[in-house]
Amino acid sequence: MDKKNRRILAALLAGILCVTGMAFAANEGTASDPLVTLSYLQQTVTPGVLEQVDEKVEARAQQLKTALDQAIADYSGRMEQALAGAESGGANFQVVTLSKGQTLHTQIGCEVMLRVGSASCVASSSPGLIDSTDGTTLNDGGALKTNHLYLATIEDRGVLAGSATVKVLVRGGYTVS
Repeated sequence: MDKKNRRILAALLAGILCVTGMAFAANEGTASDPLVTLSYLQQTVTPGVLEQVDEKVEARAQQLKTALDQAIADYSGRMEQALAGAESGGANFQVVTLSKGQTLHTQIGCEVMLRVGSASCVASSSPGLIDSTDGTTLNDGGALKTNHLYLATIEDRGVLAGSATVKVLVRGGYTVS
């Protein structure tokens, strides 16, 4: 091949490469196949993705809020029932009024506090009542002190009213005779 043919062949090859490059460049960024640019990502794609994420987060937050509200309502209901049961089951002190000569018979674990009048311990054996305030024991016939808390730890213990009107606070099981 001579020089002239080589030049023609080189020019022809360069032309083919230019035309091919232009064809590839012409296909990029068309309406059917757009180029993805930074502005497209920032202005179109990112806000759409963030909106979807916000919607899903809000939906999940609402589900969790509903579940938490239900759990709080259930817990509150259980606590109200427990408190109502405690009030009716002897967890609080009750005021009991005794006349002279009446006896308040306690069950094991019953607590008694003399508030008004005079009273004495009734017990068939020692110890009678435990004085929780002083940390001492009160035997049969011993006088109760006003505002001291007494605990019955054995069956057949009680309080005998010594004055016309005796008021005691009682927590736990008891009978009056």
